[in-house]
Amino acid sequence: MTTGGVACLIAAYNEAARIGAVLAAAAGHPMLSQVIVVDDGSGDDTAAVAGRAAGVTVIRLPQNRGKSWALSVAIEAAEAPHLLLLDADLAGLTPAHLTALIAPVADGRAEVSLSLRGNAPRPWHWIGIDYITGERVVPRALFAGRSTELRALPKFGFEVALNRAILDRRLRLAVVPWPEVASPLKSAKHGLWSGVKGDLGMMADIFRTVPPIAAARQIAGLRRLRVAP
Repeated sequence: MTTGGVACLIAAYNEAARIGAVLAAAAGHPMLSQVIVVDDGSGDDTAAVAGRAAGVTVIRLPQNRGKSWALSVAIEAAEAPHLLLLDADLAGLTPAHLTALIAPVADGRAEVSLSLRGNAPRPWHWIGIDYITGERVVPRALFAGRSTELRALPKFGFEVALNRAILDRRLRLAVVPWPEVASPLKSAKHGLWSGVKGDLGMMADIFRTVPPIAAARQIAGLRRLRVAP
């Protein structure tokens, strides 16, 4: 991979309070040729905050369509051969974390890389992989001609659908620890009951895309594809 061969894609919904810190790490990063934020119909200043970051392209959707749809829009706008997918609410993220996630793909050790955040659930640390992490480096070719398919996914079905594509192609995969990086709980962002409702809705979307037994098989399959990060 040549320097600048990666586009950073961020789907964001009501993340005005948090997206600035993520963009502080991504905007101007020497290994990124594009940074694209898709504001998924936010009711706050997410788009305005993102627009203040130098060199960031902001695409605004008129209504909330969910992460899968928003990322399909970002993928269509991306031009680089590889994509860095980032969640919009990460805390503790630095440019060095992005370099570490890109490096295994950039130097050819792996074809895909996944983060393992410090506050990922303990079972993911025990097994050494977070199969629904939102932070990944993947080939853009995985999504060629698939916009309609992606937009038909449940709102939070993107990651497990992407796992399926990785497994079908048996892509070498690096897991990159990010012990200093955290993704806040939905309850911390939205309050206890709204957070619980959001978590249950996300898991329902995941299991509508991939049934629980298939999700377990994904975890086992992804572990078999791991290489040294």
